[in-house]
Amino acid sequence: MAVQVITDSTADIPPELVKKYNIRAVPIYIRFGEKTYRDGIDLQSNDFYSMLKSSSIHPATSQPNPEDFTGVYKEYCETSSGIVSIHVSSKISGTCNSARMAQKALAGRCPIEVVDSTFNSGGLGLVVLASARLAKSGVGFKEVLQEARHTIGQVRMFGMFQTMKYLARSGRVNKTIAAASRVLSVMPLLTFHDGEIVRAGLVRTAGKGIDRIYSFVKNNFPVTEVNLVHSDALDQVYHLKKRLSEFIPDNIITISQLGAALGVHGGPGVLVAAVRRAG
Repeated sequence: MAVQVITDSTADIPPELVKKYNIRAVPIYIRFGEKTYRDGIDLQSNDFYSMLKSSSIHPATSQPNPEDFTGVYKEYCETSSGIVSIHVSSKISGTCNSARMAQKALAGRCPIEVVDSTFNSGGLGLVVLASARLAKSGVGFKEVLQEARHTIGQVRMFGMFQTMKYLARSGRVNKTIAAASRVLSVMPLLTFHDGEIVRAGLVRTAGKGIDRIYSFVKNNFPVTEVNLVHSDALDQVYHLKKRLSEFIPDNIITISQLGAALGVHGGPGVLVAAVRRAG
């Protein structure tokens, strides 16, 4: 039996790759007023962004609960040689804690290891994909776990938010700062440091932001894989991919859509590059 790789819906992995590598994503919950959806199951990305733009109610998110993970782990304990469960940074979500509570509840059922990726979105996705590819090849539990931990050290992320409006509405940034950024016509650049999202600068135009993301990828070259994640910004993500294709083969560049779990905070216009550095 193969090792099962599990993640959560903040990983933003394209559906075709989820299917190809038999990845199980436990959904984050999205609440629009009184109605609750499961990210990627009851609510797909395109529908979410339409609702986000038209609704007067700003949605909220909540992490999967321990029982969600317990049910999934029980299922795969019966059909796999072990479970490697890789999740969004514990410094920005309680998802890892829910998974660890389920792991503790099922101690002795089968090997289960919960891995804090220290990333979200495309960065988490790269760690999950590396692990799932190896699991599909038939290697053992320890090897898949080692691959996950090794890949975390290789991943870097950098991106641009075209507006702070949704960050302010979700309470993730001060509304005064968000208003000032709108008046000054600036867009924040963000990266990860020790599992936390930190500001990496400001730009005045989306074009300048794309220039900075391009430079970020080039400065991390050579890379073995690139994941470009966008929210309702297809023209910009394909423009960036075309520029990167000058020095990176197309077959190692993946384009993903930012799911509802993170789109609640970023809104449309987010553009992020996650890279897996060689070595």
